[in-house]
Amino acid sequence: MALLDVKKLKIYYYTLSGIVKAVDNVTFSLEKGEVLGLAGESGCGKSTLGYGLIGLIPPPGRVAGGSIVLDGKELTKLSSEELRKVRWNEISMIFQGAMNALNPVYTVGFQLAEPLIIHKGFTKREALERAAELLEAVGLHRNMVRRYPHELSGGQKQRVVIAMSLILNPKLVIADEPTTALDVVVQAQIMNLFKKIKNEYRLSIIFITHDLSLIAEIADRVAIMYAGKIVEIGSSEQVFNNPYHPYTKGLLNSIPRIRHKEKITWIPGVPPDLRAPPPGCRFHPRCPYAMDVCRREEPEMKAVEPGHYVACWLY
Repeated sequence: MALLDVKKLKIYYYTLSGIVKAVDNVTFSLEKGEVLGLAGESGCGKSTLGYGLIGLIPPPGRVAGGSIVLDGKELTKLSSEELRKVRWNEISMIFQGAMNALNPVYTVGFQLAEPLIIHKGFTKREALERAAELLEAVGLHRNMVRRYPHELSGGQKQRVVIAMSLILNPKLVIADEPTTALDVVVQAQIMNLFKKIKNEYRLSIIFITHDLSLIAEIADRVAIMYAGKIVEIGSSEQVFNNPYHPYTKGLLNSIPRIRHKEKITWIPGVPPDLRAPPPGCRFHPRCPYAMDVCRREEPEMKAVEPGHYVACWLY
């Protein structure tokens, strides 16, 4: 059984100007110990999907349909109190922007220790000792437990947030743009840290990012999202070496290559308004291969090779 099984998940925002279908009929699974990279342009639904999996969709959004099964447990059927017991115990999240994820009026040690005291019944001393051990595991000095967030650099804050996501030994961690606003040196350190914790803790990770090079470095499988839907999913080797969907090809062709002198290409146009997405394939207004059927009917996911699926009328 897969650790995470998501089927036909719909997450809509009900606004005065219309229903925003931020995530629409998304289906995928995640095995134990696997890293799934989730990529796509801004506004394609990546972060909304991550928040939906952990039950933190802000109003006026809500899960409008589908199922989320984590280790045999249907999360969409749980009450708020039941979901609180699952959150951080079984599934946790590294939020985008560590600068805003930490409370400035509490020490790092208090913020790490609090979940252990509330969820596990640790004493304050036991919780702080565990927090210090975890800080060392993510490459920080144990004395950081006495520091306040404003005393830490951006890279140190990101490591603290990663430690917070691991504090209760969850089965699945969702990392939402975990290297945003970090310079390339610190970014490389954080990526090495992810590789280390993946192996040491045998974690399953959903790694959300715009940066395809980061996904190539860490992910076992890759899912490409466009306009609230997954349009291609497969192993990293399959997606990067043999992409099928025109959108995936466009994203890969947009990456600058040091040894190539060709002019950088890009995908013309912008993603659609998800209050009124185009009929048929949502990518067809920007697709160089669009056919009449693309404008009329929505393509279903098809297997183009074992483990590699694409939603496109070309195949």
